[in-house]
Amino acid sequence: MPWLLLIIAGLIESCWAIGLKYTEGFTKPVPSVLTLIGIVVSMYLLAVAARTLPIGTAYAVWVGIGTSGAVLLGIFLLGESANPLRMMFLTLMIISIIGLKFTAH
Repeated sequence: MPWLLLIIAGLIESCWAIGLKYTEGFTKPVPSVLTLIGIVVSMYLLAVAARTLPIGTAYAVWVGIGTSGAVLLGIFLLGESANPLRMMFLTLMIISIIGLKFTAH
């Protein structure tokens, strides 16, 4: 269960990271409130997962999922670059996340 919560927390982190773009510096009320809710929920789920998972692993996986998701959402929603080198490094990040999961005690 902690791994599932951590994955959900990472996916929500991706959403709030992209949400920051839509807040326009927290000047737009609805995107700002939704982004803040996402931040709180994501951090709460991370904290719950970290009760039983090693904090270094939990935090790294949370950030890695959030970063990977934000990169992919940036490509699909915001037209950001998807050049081969960028995709190679994204793949390395995903491999690292998987490696951390399987080597956690």
